[in-house]
Amino acid sequence: MSIRLKVILPYLLLTVVVAVTGVYVVTRLVSNTMQERLTNQLLEAGRVVSDSFTRQEVSHVETARSVAFTAGLADALIREDGDTALALVKPLFSGLGGENLILISPNGNELVHLILNNNGELERVDRSTGAAGSPIVTPFLTRRNVEDPPRRALGLNLVNNEYYYYTSLPVSSNGEFAGVVVIGTSIKVILPSLKSTSLADVILYGGSGQAIGSTLGTADSGTLQYFSIPEQEYKQAILSKNIVDGNNFRFNEREYSLARGPLQVGDDRIGVFAVVLPLDFVIRSGADSQTTYVVLFTVVFLFVIAIGYAVSRLIVNPLYSLMHTSQVVASGNLEERTGIQSSDEIGTLATSFDEMTARLQERTRELENTNQLLKNIDKTKTNFIQISAHELRTPLTLIMGYSQMLEQDAKKDPELLKLAQGILGGAERMTDIVDSMLDVSRIDSNALALKRSSQQIEMIIKKVQRGFQQALEERNIHFQMDGLSDLPLISADPDLMQKVFYHLVMNAIKFTPDGGSVTVSGKYLNGDRPPQVEVIVSDTGIGIDPGFSQTIFEKFQQTGEVLLHSSGKTKFKGGGPGLGLAIARGIVEAHGGRIWVESPGYNEQTNPGSRFFVRLPVEKTAERET
Repeated sequence: MSIRLKVILPYLLLTVVVAVTGVYVVTRLVSNTMQERLTNQLLEAGRVVSDSFTRQEVSHVETARSVAFTAGLADALIREDGDTALALVKPLFSGLGGENLILISPNGNELVHLILNNNGELERVDRSTGAAGSPIVTPFLTRRNVEDPPRRALGLNLVNNEYYYYTSLPVSSNGEFAGVVVIGTSIKVILPSLKSTSLADVILYGGSGQAIGSTLGTADSGTLQYFSIPEQEYKQAILSKNIVDGNNFRFNEREYSLARGPLQVGDDRIGVFAVVLPLDFVIRSGADSQTTYVVLFTVVFLFVIAIGYAVSRLIVNPLYSLMHTSQVVASGNLEERTGIQSSDEIGTLATSFDEMTARLQERTRELENTNQLLKNIDKTKTNFIQISAHELRTPLTLIMGYSQMLEQDAKKDPELLKLAQGILGGAERMTDIVDSMLDVSRIDSNALALKRSSQQIEMIIKKVQRGFQQALEERNIHFQMDGLSDLPLISADPDLMQKVFYHLVMNAIKFTPDGGSVTVSGKYLNGDRPPQVEVIVSDTGIGIDPGFSQTIFEKFQQTGEVLLHSSGKTKFKGGGPGLGLAIARGIVEAHGGRIWVESPGYNEQTNPGSRFFVRLPVEKTAERET
């Protein structure tokens, strides 16, 4: 991901999150506020409806008591004299503006039934309407207790098939039960009053959830059927303690919200009512507010993006210039400069980078000159080694020849023989050093010629062992081989490969105290690609400091104090020119292999030992056979 995206993207995402969150919070706040306002208004309208029914109940009770205490009415009801009872209460009931009056005798007979007709006149119903068997009359007839409180209900009047709100009271005659008076007011008359006082449309439910009256729309049967609710929903509403939220619905192309509650008067729950308010003002107001805030936040969002883009350019463009310059410098052109001129942190960084590049350019020139000088010195050293080695061969050959002749002639003189053998041993060691110097010069000049052939590692190690057999016996060092016979053939120069293990075994013997052990083990690494053999030369010697694990393979590198080394090449801590491991590494790498050392550390008391690893590729024919 580019730096431009890294700078802009988090800024952009943060702006989007803040903007979306702001729009969401504000619009939800507006919406919630409007919704709370609607809910509160519905609840308040519901309380007004309940209060209005309570006032209507008070009016019914006052009218019923006025009728019940009419002089002579109780006696007329006891005698079941309907005409007398009618004559006594009709003028009074008419004057009180009543709509429906029913008088029941103590025996349960319907003696008087007055109902207000369409002409606004009270007319008598000559037939029984079954009012005596209604739930608000039967308890009085059964208990015949004049102290019972009023009862009320919503009921259908079979005379005109209109729903009424009824209140019933017992009639008393000298403390004795004398009948029941029922006062009713038409729902059609009550509903307009409820709407005007509650400032909301009202729907009344009776029975099992059927709507019996509504101020919303026309009060025809189709409309009431539309507003009816399931019986389960009706029971839930009539049993609730408070006004509960209903639902939103659509009626006559307009959206409404509705809340229902139990219609409770006194201790009786006579039905369920609903108050209805239109959603227009809430939806429109909320939508307008949401649109305003969305537009506002969008404008702010675009403005912030523009500012962010401008700021990012001020930051990113110099960084791009700095990056381009660093890439050019990294490719080797130290002449390139950033060219950034500013006083901020990026300008300071660019100035520091330019100064660093200038110093790097100067140091590079110095290093190039020094490197060239070192190359010349190294070349001179290599030439010196090569010339010296060649020049030393001739006198060494003469010395060895004369020493061998002297050794033959001095066999009868022990002292002279010892001197001759000493000269011959020194000459041989000098010859080994000269050969090592020549090997190093060939490795350095990449002139090492390999004469490959199929070789068996075990045979090479046995030849090396025979060369050191006398030294192993003199120093009581146990030498063993493990797993070499199972190794496949390798393609290698036998003489050079013998030199590799000659130097490794010689080092193991030199740095292992008397009585120790040297082990040469091997294993076949078939899981590698290409397959390889791994030969490990292990000893129980003084070990190697991990800090020297790489440097010991360099030319003329030795561990410990050189002057403290013994003069014998196989003596404990014996001396040498420090070329053996360099030669071993050069030969192994020339064969496409790898050499390294592992050791816990250097300690002449605990003798942690060392392990030299040599990995060489397996000959292809041997690889196919496996």
